Amino acid sequence: MKNKILKGALLSWTLLFVIACNPKKVNLSTDSEVDSEKIKAEIVAIEAKMADMYNLRSAASEEYYAEDAISFSQNRPPLVGKFAIDKSLKEDLTYFDKGDKISFSANEIFPSNDGEQVVEIGSYKVVDSTKNTIFRGNYMSFFVKRDGKYVCIRDMGASDMPEPSKK
Repeated sequence: MKNKILKGALLSWTLLFVIACNPKKVNLSTDSEVDSEKIKAEIVAIEAKMADMYNLRSAASEEYYAEDAISFSQNRPPLVGKFAIDKSLKEDLTYFDKGDKISFSANEIFPSNDGEQVVEIGSYKVVDSTKNTIFRGNYMSFFVKRDGKYVCIRDMGASDMPEPSKK
């Protein structure tokens, strides 16, 4: 009898150990699926509005940046806050000739599982009035959804043009 009890206890402990050590399957899906194409369309629209702002020489980041945004660019310290970013945009526009046009391309987007955050990897190009490329580069932007719309809270850009030679 003792032997049966001992075997039963051993079998119970073994089963308990196997069950406890078996990894749980985690369901990473959410109740509502994120529509990546819809999100990409929203980001593309935001980028088009930003390009229009540049091309119309209207230096206000209006709906693109959040108040607490930080923007990183080459050869300058980070721009902290919408006011500093707007000031820099105004300075950048002084280098834009009348016929220059900028365009942005959202090459990839990576939305969070709930769609509340999006990382965008894109490229930009500036052409002159004859459509010759005068600047081009790449950027990453991090958007969060606030009050039902995406705003950029972090971005960084880098030119892929050769650095001008120094004399």
